[in-house]
Amino acid sequence: MIQPDTYPVLSFAVYFSFACLTISLFAGLYRLLTGPSLPDRIVVMDLIASLVIGLIINYVMLTGQPVFLNVAVAIALLVFMGNIAFAKYLKRRVQQ
Repeated sequence: MIQPDTYPVLSFAVYFSFACLTISLFAGLYRLLTGPSLPDRIVVMDLIASLVIGLIINYVMLTGQPVFLNVAVAIALLVFMGNIAFAKYLKRRVQQ
């Protein structure tokens, strides 16, 4: 757990990264809604998943509860498998 009075610079860095990741998350959501094509939206969904993993890791740093790292790993594995499935779908779609 990060104590603000013990590590003020680290505490500031964690809160600043929370703000940056949240702003990036909303920008990604906007791009997801206005994306011109399906592959663009899939890339943005991968970006959003990465940002959520970053938010989870920041939360772990702030609270000191490492159990949430398992959630981050599970999200990363699901996103990876989804990307593989989407790549196979696009490959089959292009061949037809």
